Amino acid sequence: MVGYKATALLLALATGSHAFAPAAVGGQSASQLSAAKGATEPITFAKTDERTGKPTGTSFIPADAVERASKGNPIEKAKLQKDGLSALVDVYEYAAKIRAGEMTWEEVEKADLNTRLKFVGMLHRDKRTPGQFLMRLKVPNGIVNADQMRFYADCVEKYGEDKGVVDITTRQNIQLRGVKIEDAPDIIDGLHARNQTSFQSALDSVRNMVGHPLAGIDDQEMVDTREFCNALNDLVSLDPVTETRGNPMWGNLPRKFNVAISGSRDDYAHTHINDIGLVPCAHKDTGVMGFNVVLGGYMSIKRVAESIPADMWIPADRESVVTLTEAILRIFRDESERKDRQKARLMWLVEKYGVEDFKKEVIKEINSYDRGVKVEDAQPTSTEPFERRELLGVHKQKQKGLSRVGILVPTGRLSVKECRDIADLADAYSGGEIRLTVEQNIILPNVEDGKIKELLKEDALGKKSRLEVNPGFIEGNTVSCTGAQFCGLALIETKSHAESVAKKLEDLVTVDRPIRIHWTGCPNSCGQVQVADIGIMGGPARKLNEETGKMMAVPGCKIFVGGRIGEDAHLALDPLKSGIPLAEEDLVPELVEILKSEFGAVDKKVRKRDKLKKLVGLS
Repeated sequence: MVGYKATALLLALATGSHAFAPAAVGGQSASQLSAAKGATEPITFAKTDERTGKPTGTSFIPADAVERASKGNPIEKAKLQKDGLSALVDVYEYAAKIRAGEMTWEEVEKADLNTRLKFVGMLHRDKRTPGQFLMRLKVPNGIVNADQMRFYADCVEKYGEDKGVVDITTRQNIQLRGVKIEDAPDIIDGLHARNQTSFQSALDSVRNMVGHPLAGIDDQEMVDTREFCNALNDLVSLDPVTETRGNPMWGNLPRKFNVAISGSRDDYAHTHINDIGLVPCAHKDTGVMGFNVVLGGYMSIKRVAESIPADMWIPADRESVVTLTEAILRIFRDESERKDRQKARLMWLVEKYGVEDFKKEVIKEINSYDRGVKVEDAQPTSTEPFERRELLGVHKQKQKGLSRVGILVPTGRLSVKECRDIADLADAYSGGEIRLTVEQNIILPNVEDGKIKELLKEDALGKKSRLEVNPGFIEGNTVSCTGAQFCGLALIETKSHAESVAKKLEDLVTVDRPIRIHWTGCPNSCGQVQVADIGIMGGPARKLNEETGKMMAVPGCKIFVGGRIGEDAHLALDPLKSGIPLAEEDLVPELVEILKSEFGAVDKKVRKRDKLKKLVGLS
């Protein structure tokens, strides 16, 4: 497509940037490019997708990165063999053939099924639900509306109550479960019609942009993060030439990449566990609001790392935020590890450079764009005492006469009915707006104070509902990964256990502050156990079999204690206990002991009436 090249060139000239020009590999411009592989065999890959005329993701990376990818891990080789973003078209073609009875999902090329379709946001759950996918969306700043929430329900309803569910994630995001390939085009088109996408939300892509859940309604807000999250979402997933979703410039990253933008001292976005964290801070001399930059935070099976200060500050304006992020992404894309995926995260590259030299490289890259963006040294942060505020419950907004209402969604799991109930509540009380939090809960903003009592009396928030406005300090702060119900990596089921154990702990003990209990099924720590007050990670355990008298392997866990979030963030890297059986008769007493010894919990006082009910079996 000649027009694509011409438009790309005009765009680059207009912005004074080389950012969207595909990399020149050996000076060649044919549709197939080659780079030296040793001294003999050439590396060939498609420069454009002939079906769309778009450049491929690989066409943007330099020759040395292509060569490293050719000798890299199987995923790198799969991306060279066929561009990851080809799946954005393939999914439509596969769906049409499956619908026409010309093929089945089992006949989809394996590398497409289990790797490339992830660039569409579709993750095959082959071990748990063969032929069905998790579809991950992009929800910048975690803001959705009632129409979108109903659409999610409509998308998964056909898959049944067990498989067709919607999850709120620890990145303020939405995941649809049970999706089949033949249904994907209708879902994708429906998302795009609602200004959302699933493209480039998984595998080696920039993940959902996390922001301040109280953006625009917070009396202690330092920065409104909404514009920045939307701008960065467009940077990484919107083609600036065609203005369609799917940006080939970032179509071949070495690994996933996380960005979080905090809007207040609460740091609800958890900047300390993201590749790029933007922490609001005023300039000490001018008073201009901006961001200190922290880099490299991540969690994986091999390493868990807290982000480190990059000694950089930028003003809180769109151009600066986008340019800084783009510069770091370009360096990461072209220079990071392409062989060992465990070392292909930003932290390893920063450590390879050294913080000071990496800072110089970022500034050099920014200056090459000639956009007038200036990076200064990090600015001093406030030392005034500050206590992180709660998101659940009813709280006044900065707007007179309005309040925000935080609602517990246990472990972030929503049924079709609950999605529709939330949509109805939003239409009736919050102008259709719904905010998602990294704790997997929701907030209804802009509720009129005069309607709060009416809202709290709604059946959707009543005793028969899982959704609660004022849950206990333990139930209201329980977070969970997907677990073994759907994830083939998980060693244990998490969500059902997390919800049940939280209820039991609420019945047994009283605590005087929120206690955050996070569950994760495996060492990848998608449930972020290291940031929790108490983290429960799936692992091996043994338990005496009373019938045989032998110790037998059973589902078990490790227990981490002492993680912190907010300004005083800290990761608990080593488990306090290991090999604890997951059965509630074993796990709950261990947790009660920890709650008492570490968090001052006391036994719950049981009313005489409740004791009587238990005695007669009515509880």
